[in-house]
Amino acid sequence: MRRISAVMFRSFLQGLILLCPICITAYILFRIFVVVDDWVPFVPHGVGFFIIISFITIIGYLGTRFFLGKWLFDSFGFLLEHTPGVKHIYSSLKDVINSFVGDKKRFNKPVWVCVNKNPEIWRIGFMTQKDLSSLGLNNMVAVYLPQSYAIAGWVILTDFENLKPIKEMTAAQAMKFAVSGGITTTDENEKNEKKDKL
Repeated sequence: MRRISAVMFRSFLQGLILLCPICITAYILFRIFVVVDDWVPFVPHGVGFFIIISFITIIGYLGTRFFLGKWLFDSFGFLLEHTPGVKHIYSSLKDVINSFVGDKKRFNKPVWVCVNKNPEIWRIGFMTQKDLSSLGLNNMVAVYLPQSYAIAGWVILTDFENLKPIKEMTAAQAMKFAVSGGITTTDENEKNEKKDKL
């Protein structure tokens, strides 16, 4: 009886391990769907979501493909950037969003950063500024260090000599490695682990 209970308990834990990532991901996607869908009232459920997605897509197309649309958005952005009180919010949000997905992506240079010499400790980060001489900090660089299991992080200023470029991972793999607490592996590592098991 004890053996059967142990097998059942172990199977229950394995089921949790298999189902939790799927269920949590599905729940987050569902909550996003519901929140976005509620932005358009008085329409059947589900229609509001597709209206919002279509609207954003059309705005994106018009704002990048047509001169008039680009001019309108640039003019509106210029107005917001020069409005007291609003400019700090708008410009900060614009810079953060562009850092991740715009044409001026900044989180595309993954590096190892030596944060302690003895004992030697390295952290993964993204070099965001290579030249800080305008701030009076010659040979210093700005590095963004993401936090594990969070969307937060912090910026450190360090000597360029404390950096090692990461050539083994793409920027996306490096971010995934940092945010997951270092438990994710690259595709190459996964292939090698499978070979070792065989």
